[in-house]
Amino acid sequence: MRKVRAMFLSTLVIGLVLGGTYALIALGLTIQYGIARIMNLAYGEITIAGAFFVLMLVSAMGLSPILGLILVVPLGFAISWLVYGVVLHPLVKRATHGGQLEIDSILVTFGLMFLAQGLFTMFFGSEFKGYNWLQVPVNLLGAKIAAGRMLGLVIAVLIGGGLWIAMQRTRWGVNLRAVANHPEFAPLVGIDRDRAARMAFGLGGGIAAAGGAVLSMYQPFTAIDGGFLTMKALVIVIMGGVGNLGGALMAGLLIGVVEAFVSYAIDPGLTLAATYAIFLGVLLWRPKGLFA
Repeated sequence: MRKVRAMFLSTLVIGLVLGGTYALIALGLTIQYGIARIMNLAYGEITIAGAFFVLMLVSAMGLSPILGLILVVPLGFAISWLVYGVVLHPLVKRATHGGQLEIDSILVTFGLMFLAQGLFTMFFGSEFKGYNWLQVPVNLLGAKIAAGRMLGLVIAVLIGGGLWIAMQRTRWGVNLRAVANHPEFAPLVGIDRDRAARMAFGLGGGIAAAGGAVLSMYQPFTAIDGGFLTMKALVIVIMGGVGNLGGALMAGLLIGVVEAFVSYAIDPGLTLAATYAIFLGVLLWRPKGLFA
């Protein structure tokens, strides 16, 4: 009985740590879509770009991944801000309704996804990349977890909690929530809707880059992993409720726990199937999300 309990706790901790990384990556997408109303299929490429950026700092310059994390956030923000202004803002201006904007943004960012993947493959190759850092095991409730994974969970919780507080307690956050909830009324109270959308898109890119930095700390990655990360983040966003930061955190942790238990109790190859089975159930019975 004691052995079963220890294994249960070990699997639970592993799932929470895995889910923490998922949640961090999904936070940026829920901000982008919830406020800017743009479905960014190239979102995962910003995450992979952040991972490659930190890899270069660690491998070529010997810097700490933590420093890389601090540097990559403003870089991800700037790139996303630029992409919105140059590529997506014209779509926003010409869209006659939200549905048209979503369709156009899906098509455009789908192309950006393949463009980014091609560039990453050209410069970094198609093989797995990574580095060793904080691989020392940490004993937590009987589970041995790499310190890098534990740090990823802590970072996800800190960023998620900080964003939630900023959204709830600051005027800046209230403005963004106003645009997310009633974009047509925001200009009536002096809120620049386009500026708020661009800010949200840039902020989402910064968070995506932070997720890539955390991912690189403990897991190898390739130039084409961005599509997988985008789909995973999209599942979490819909499960948590579009624009719901707390929901994204909870859904990410839930997905991580489910994948860990399925991997241990059934088969590691069925983790993705279990994720999409839950996603299908949410779409059928809770289309606004588990935490809407």
